[in-house]
Amino acid sequence: MVPIYLDYNATTPIDPEVIEAMLPFLEEKFGNPSSMHWYGISSRKALIKAREQVADLINCDPSEIIFTSGGTESNNYALKGFALANRHKGNHIITSSIEHPSVTEVCKYLQTIGFKVTYLPVDNKGSVSLKTLNESIKQDTILISIMHANNEVGTIQPIEELANIAQEKGICFHTDTAQSLGKIPVDNKKLKADMISIAGHKLYAPKGVGALYVKDGLSLEKLILGANQEHGHRAGTENILEIIGLGKACEIAKRDMSKNYNHLKAMSSRLWDGLASDIPNIKLNGHPKKRLPNTLNVSFPEINEYFQINLFLEIAASAGAACHSSNFKISQVLKAMKVPPELAKGTIRFSTGKMTTPDEIDMAISKVVEIYYKQKVC
Repeated sequence: MVPIYLDYNATTPIDPEVIEAMLPFLEEKFGNPSSMHWYGISSRKALIKAREQVADLINCDPSEIIFTSGGTESNNYALKGFALANRHKGNHIITSSIEHPSVTEVCKYLQTIGFKVTYLPVDNKGSVSLKTLNESIKQDTILISIMHANNEVGTIQPIEELANIAQEKGICFHTDTAQSLGKIPVDNKKLKADMISIAGHKLYAPKGVGALYVKDGLSLEKLILGANQEHGHRAGTENILEIIGLGKACEIAKRDMSKNYNHLKAMSSRLWDGLASDIPNIKLNGHPKKRLPNTLNVSFPEINEYFQINLFLEIAASAGAACHSSNFKISQVLKAMKVPPELAKGTIRFSTGKMTTPDEIDMAISKVVEIYYKQKVC
């Protein structure tokens, strides 16, 4: 039997409408968009349309969208590209202690070449403090990078207020919206970020495609040298097939935003209510209200290795700690939130998607409860 899929924060299936939009570019529309003949013109028009679709979702100008290979590349380029092009202005960067590795690992690398990095703490709900950010800014701070919503616990950060602080100080502000885009509104006229990272496969588009919004006039060192694709930032023939998929996924996300939000919230609430009613003392991690509608990070008390092994045979979800016999490694996010080790050991992230059904949720509740109580006698 195929496990119930509740790991949409890890990746999403490709939307059927996205597949339909991509198919012609897998078959007859194979032209290089840089070519001047009919085949090239057809691909170039599709590329322009996709750029407009992505820009429309986050409310920016299409010329400010750079296509990448995914969220990791977008984060890498935002941080490295800006830092290296602007190090003459300063060498201090601020980020949070719960960022994705594609941000924290870049920061660690930049530290090896002379940059200083401040990692902001978070409270027990996973929120960054405006006061702490203000106090961390120095005269040589050039870049602040704070994710819009956390991938593990779903906490949504006050990006608009954080970006305002950066703007007042003349500091570039970047946010990673890989998890939030398509689940909650991402309107950059309100957020006022200077750079925004987008990941296609979190948005029902294919893996291997993403985008980076770069505010007009911002200086970044070139990512790939060569010809003049992607406004000169990223040389190489464009990945038209998957860019078309990303564009269509963004169009669908904007069209169905309200419907999808309500469905995601209903499914995750149904799951939480079912688990909480049958298992005493389970704990919800993350902000109780300012949280992604689909993300449920739950700590189960007094679990053993049997629980995780058997749970993942029945339900596709993510663990908050890697367990191996008596040893376990707690995720950096849970550590930063000061979740006690005994609870972190039993933490599971369930994330619903627009394909999730009530029947799947009810079945998942039944299986989790059964496994939880069975492990107590094993």
